[in-house]
Amino acid sequence: KTVARLERLARRAAVASYSPYSRFPVGAAVLAGSGKVYAGCNVENASFGLCNCAERTAIFSAVAAGERKIKCVVVYTPTPAPTAPCGACRQVINEFGPKARVISICDSEQRIDTTLDALLPAAFGPDDLD
Repeated sequence: KTVARLERLARRAAVASYSPYSRFPVGAAVLAGSGKVYAGCNVENASFGLCNCAERTAIFSAVAAGERKIKCVVVYTPTPAPTAPCGACRQVINEFGPKARVISICDSEQRIDTTLDALLPAAFGPDDLD
């Protein structure tokens, strides 16, 4: 039930995507430790290095609302096959949910359903700064 809700929100978030350069709209929804859900889309910029992925937009919204733990991330791409989060997004997910469930969905029945620690083994994180 919760995953289905996250999937709906991720699909809906992609509609708000600002992706005039790549024409690759992405939506994401995250389940925070409090049980609240936050959605986000990718936002591009003419200075390409300043673009932000949907996953990070959703996570940053959660953090701005006071969340510090992410339990699940759902990423939607309007493609025939699912697309896993990029390396930068994996690192940000690790900061708030090193064991988080990560689900990538698309316009077919294909999906990736895994965990962040499987996507980013031996990750660098807050404990490495102690």
